[in-house]
Amino acid sequence: MAFKDLQDFLHAVERQGELRRIGVELDRNLEIAEVTDRVSKVAGPALLFENVRGSRFPVLTNTLGSERRMNMSLGAESLDELASKIELFMEMKKPDGIIEKLKLLPKLAQMANIFPKTVSSGRCQDVVLTGDQVDLSILPVLTTWPGDAGPFITLPLVITRNPETGTRNMGMYRMQVYDRNTTGMHWHKHKGGAYHYHLAEKRGERLPVAVALGPDPAVTFAATAPIPDEIDEFLFAGFIRQSPVELVRCKTCDLEVPANAQFVLEGYVEPLERRREGPFGDHTGYYSLADDYPVFHVTALTHRSDAIYPATLVGPPPMEDTYMGKATERIFLPLIKKQLPEVVDMNLPVEGVFHNLCFVSIDKRYPGQTRKVMYALWGMGQMMFTKAIVLVDKEVNVQNVSEVLWRVGNNVDWRRDIVVVDGPTDALDHAGPLPHLGGKIGIDATRKGPDEGHHREWPDALTMSPEVRARVSQLWPTLGID
Repeated sequence: MAFKDLQDFLHAVERQGELRRIGVELDRNLEIAEVTDRVSKVAGPALLFENVRGSRFPVLTNTLGSERRMNMSLGAESLDELASKIELFMEMKKPDGIIEKLKLLPKLAQMANIFPKTVSSGRCQDVVLTGDQVDLSILPVLTTWPGDAGPFITLPLVITRNPETGTRNMGMYRMQVYDRNTTGMHWHKHKGGAYHYHLAEKRGERLPVAVALGPDPAVTFAATAPIPDEIDEFLFAGFIRQSPVELVRCKTCDLEVPANAQFVLEGYVEPLERRREGPFGDHTGYYSLADDYPVFHVTALTHRSDAIYPATLVGPPPMEDTYMGKATERIFLPLIKKQLPEVVDMNLPVEGVFHNLCFVSIDKRYPGQTRKVMYALWGMGQMMFTKAIVLVDKEVNVQNVSEVLWRVGNNVDWRRDIVVVDGPTDALDHAGPLPHLGGKIGIDATRKGPDEGHHREWPDALTMSPEVRARVSQLWPTLGID
């Protein structure tokens, strides 16, 4: 089902007992973050802080901080169910022959109602503030960690257009609030928004930017999804929702934003203008280092009359982004398997904060296949940021971190089974000798044979016979063991 807006989603979440309303007055500076951190660590409910000191707007945190709410937000019973639908979406191709065309008709009917639709007005423009009326201090932007350089907007949907092709991009990049009408724009050079800014800067032009806060959750997820550059994130969100995303034109720039958003910031980024941004307590569990980033100038602030300010807290895992990251992993795994059919399963464990560790099981059939898979994964979109890839055999459950580490400890010869390469790293990686560049490691923990230079006997792992396991399971209730 498609949720009409964030409020509609929260009503559904509250009916399921997954929302807590907090009436005690709390400060946006650290206090809300501390409450959210404690709740996030136990996959607790979404939190609506209704009494924020110095603000007339409530604050919503931990919105998608459980597997159940993540599934609800995407309108799916399970992520695997949604993954199969997205595989269809990404692989639509021109049919050959009348039979193939007939088979395609039901799929086309399913796709017909997913394209974004521009409407004449939207709730996000109930209130319109422009020029000197703009004052970002009305937003209850959180300061989440003691060493943060200031308050940061953490769930912004940043919308830009390629100044040469007109192609739209929507990404999520944190924004430090500097004053009443400027923020930092922390887009990493690998991301779509940064590329649009790079093109505008080469042309000596300012880049129009719009920032939406708090549309329905499918649109928020789409902003984080690693979809190909040529696919519009609003189209992708429409597919997830099975309903078009309604867009409304901005008041002061030539861009469209979700009509159901809570707040919208309109403005521009000037070429060659930089300002020190950070530090910021990030999802790595460390403060990301301060650096110079472009400056976003706000020309209009619009919002719903009943607006809720959405925020996410990042820090030492597990946090809310654990469930968003796991959704991305499960949903896009089928597409990886299309490119690499030997891949059986993949796990981006929370301990690796998504881009530091990747466990992959493969159906290994020939020597050198593990290297082929490692190199291919490092060449796939945002997988290029992965610092460590561990490959195991197909029978290993990569979702069980203990089992993977057990295989690594037993199956790896550290001279033979290690690959170290240089390549792009995430901008938040502080360990590399240079920003955006560092070493990665591939670890082959699969079974080895003579065709890989291992001429000793490889022992079998210990397993009980299926017949005995079945017999004991049948007798278990009679054994008196709790």
